[in-house]
Amino acid sequence: MAVLVTGGAGFIGSHIVNDLLDRKENVVVLDDLSGGFKDNVNPKATFVEGSINDISLVKRIFEQHRIEYVFHLAAYAAEGLSHFIKRFNYENNLIGSVNLINASINHDVKCFVFTSSIAVYGPGQLPMREDMAPTPEDSYGIAKLAVEQELKASKHMFDLNYIIFRPHNVYGEYQNIGDKYRNVVGIFMNQIMQGEPMTVFGDGEQTRAFSYIRDVSPIMVDAIHEPKAYNEIFNIGADEVFNVNTLAKVVCQAFGVEPKIQHLQARKEVVHAYSDHSKIRRFFGERQHTKLDDGVHAMAAWAKKVGARQSKKFGNIEISRNLPPSWRE
Repeated sequence: MAVLVTGGAGFIGSHIVNDLLDRKENVVVLDDLSGGFKDNVNPKATFVEGSINDISLVKRIFEQHRIEYVFHLAAYAAEGLSHFIKRFNYENNLIGSVNLINASINHDVKCFVFTSSIAVYGPGQLPMREDMAPTPEDSYGIAKLAVEQELKASKHMFDLNYIIFRPHNVYGEYQNIGDKYRNVVGIFMNQIMQGEPMTVFGDGEQTRAFSYIRDVSPIMVDAIHEPKAYNEIFNIGADEVFNVNTLAKVVCQAFGVEPKIQHLQARKEVVHAYSDHSKIRRFFGERQHTKLDDGVHAMAAWAKKVGARQSKKFGNIEISRNLPPSWRE
């Protein structure tokens, strides 16, 4: 039997793979390398290059490897950009997920672990709690919520067990620092290493709880062996809230440089976003909480080794109206 990790060459996925292997699981990785890197994949895992939208490939993987658990992390997780790439967003983040759910039902998977997002909550609900009614305001959050609802329907109809995690603002080693549309910590680091100013949308007073990856992935992996967690939704991530200006200073300190910030026109986005984690503590107990300074310094040490990466322009913008000027370049 095997555990399938989609997006296992990406950021969170590669950590999930390593944690599964540490627990002696047989791991199969499916990734199209659109946002991840093959070097991120632990050589002890079986790597399959391909897309979750390739239905025949998905079926073949489930048949050949006798998939027992699924960790579904493959997605293009750019909330702000999702407004402008609606078709791409739904094809990859929703339809691709349905392909995996179908295969999981047909092959009697024990549990489907889905990486959702606090983007499902939308604005004005602080702290965000799992019992709140989701009101996502971007296409990314809408897709994530649709998959959550599909999993609930599949449990009701086909008894497919699931666990939904809603992480937020996760950062750390193996993040794609060359993606200028998402992951602000990585963007800042990449800009510093290229000698460019750090770009901040608006006044930088937006607040987030930045979550270090090593505080997140072990809990997600442990969950498949906690039946009490089945068919539940969990917020997961850090508790302490910082604004983007403070984050920029912390990143500069990790690189030993003076802050050089360029403020851009504000985007239409949720200004304040952080969640409550009392539920996940009830189920899994207290776990480690890495301070922002420590996590950023650990990621910076890794980033210095891999070096700056060239940011690529997204090649298929579907709507150009209201697209931030810096994303047109």
